[in-house]
Amino acid sequence: MDAHEASMNQGDHSHIFLGSSHAANERRSWAAISLTSFMMVAEIAGGTLFGSLAVVADGFHMATHALAFLITALAYTYARRHALDARFVFGTGKLGDLAGYTSAIILAMIALGIGYEAAVRLFSPVTILFDEAILTAAGGLAVNIATAWLLSGGGSAHHHGHEHTEHYHDSTCPASAASRDHNMRAAFVHVTADAAVSILAICGLLLGRFFGWTFMDPVMGIVGALVIANWAYALMRDTGSMLLDMNPDKAVTEELRQAIESSGDRLADFHVWRLGPGHLGAILSVLTEKPREAEFYHSRLKRFRMLSHVTIEVKHQKRKAQISGCGHDLVQKLRSFF
Repeated sequence: MDAHEASMNQGDHSHIFLGSSHAANERRSWAAISLTSFMMVAEIAGGTLFGSLAVVADGFHMATHALAFLITALAYTYARRHALDARFVFGTGKLGDLAGYTSAIILAMIALGIGYEAAVRLFSPVTILFDEAILTAAGGLAVNIATAWLLSGGGSAHHHGHEHTEHYHDSTCPASAASRDHNMRAAFVHVTADAAVSILAICGLLLGRFFGWTFMDPVMGIVGALVIANWAYALMRDTGSMLLDMNPDKAVTEELRQAIESSGDRLADFHVWRLGPGHLGAILSVLTEKPREAEFYHSRLKRFRMLSHVTIEVKHQKRKAQISGCGHDLVQKLRSFF
């Protein structure tokens, strides 16, 4: 039984599986850190100078987001600098998923902190300086909007992690989660979550300011904590599945299977996983009764443009001998004779 193994690009195969917008997203991440850090220092210094505890608290809150953006930026920089490091067997494309998972954990911790503080204040109300608090929340919202615009590349719709427009194949179906940049998605979720909390806080403060419903401030805090927790869970689920090499897209996997088995061959072993944003890896073991080599199957998979690393093993099976005609009659006679 013969076995042939080959990669998609024999002889000169690249193991750089970074996203197509990696460099641009790296620059945006460092710019977001600069903006957030500037506002953090300004709020802490200003709040201390003018005696506003709310402004100082918001400044330290900005510090948590600066830390999240730092994780994002360092992941981009490290992945780029070590893209050719032979220690990373399948490149550094998954480093963004690891950073995104870490950011999701930080988001979950923030949600728990906000929820706990809101619950305490709900049962033990504190005096609220509504005007100063509303002004602080509005300032934080403005910074979040500016940061979100910066991370999205000036409104180029990168913030949802769908910056890759290439498809799995030649159809018009959009790329699925396998093309998302979860590192940039995590950064955008952080700033979006903060913006959502700011909006909810402003609503609660306005209701307290004009209607005397002071309980709405902690209630809005609880709602914000639940929203952030939900986003954190979704981000943790998606990045965790990539880190554990779960199937990135069952529909595409089935299309790959059909592309190989449509000519009468059979897949004995088949694995598809994500190598990085917009890059898939695949290992196939093909059973065939025809004189075909690995190159034949590579040519069948060329239309799947996101397949960046493919290993194919071909196992040739001999056809079962069939006895027919006079040979079959002879066998029957021999059986009856004995």
